[in-house]
Amino acid sequence: MKHLTGLQGLPADTITAILDRAVTHKQLLTSEGSSPEPVLKGKRIALAFFENSTRTRFSFDIAARNLGATTLNFTASSSSISKGESIIDTIRNLEAMQIDAFVIRHPASGSAAMISGITDRNIINAGDGAHEHPTQGLLDIYTLRDCFGSLEGLKVMILGDILHSRVARSNIFGLTTLGADVGVCAPATLLPCDVEGLGVKVLPSLDDGLRWADAAIVLRLQLERATGGYLPSTQDYSFSFGLTDERLEKIKKHLLVLHPGPINREIEIAGNVADRIQPPGYSKSMLLEQVTNGVAVRTAILEMLIVP
Repeated sequence: MKHLTGLQGLPADTITAILDRAVTHKQLLTSEGSSPEPVLKGKRIALAFFENSTRTRFSFDIAARNLGATTLNFTASSSSISKGESIIDTIRNLEAMQIDAFVIRHPASGSAAMISGITDRNIINAGDGAHEHPTQGLLDIYTLRDCFGSLEGLKVMILGDILHSRVARSNIFGLTTLGADVGVCAPATLLPCDVEGLGVKVLPSLDDGLRWADAAIVLRLQLERATGGYLPSTQDYSFSFGLTDERLEKIKKHLLVLHPGPINREIEIAGNVADRIQPPGYSKSMLLEQVTNGVAVRTAILEMLIVP
């Protein structure tokens, strides 16, 4: 595997190999005094982020440094992009500085795949428009597998703005490839017109989704959608699709809760649901565990793609 631009079409054995390798890296990450072999010593990895990021950028930075690589942080607003330089010229100039791999986040869908076609360096997609966010999908899948042991037949509800979510697409592609059943729950205006063609079940209401699901991946409501004609208001969205203790108690079913972050508290998810790590209650939050798992998964990906 030369590049990781998406999970669509990625074979199950490749996804499983990444997850299995991440198990070792999580053990090293969480064990005091342990660290992986510096197999990327002497390598230079450009973190080329054309959009803002916290968790993804920092976890790639930590993962690369743990493997002995040098990281170079690129921010579009302080680069020649702001002077009109094209992304192709930017990549080729960074190549000339002997960069070994690029971690790319860009607002245009398909940008990571396009860049992989003009360079012989490794490309990892850290989110491209509304297309895919494969490393977030992999860390979510790792979290679910770690909790349930197997993904085969697991019922996973993805709740929120499916239409614009690159996280939703990567999770759908990866989870269905590994045998999970995926359901989506959202206002009709936030569902793709071809959503059933993605191989998912459309859940008619949040209550129906909670009765069906073993776990929920809650998506951030992109607040600009409320003023873009997709929703009447954030209050209406929260009333119908916000994940709260009141809804969970009505169903009386334990639910594992994931969220890619950042969260809008009291809009798509109640604060106590987001923060609940231990019972009592009808949910368990995996939000911080996902962040830890993200470092392990991204370490595994860098190692598997870049090591000769």
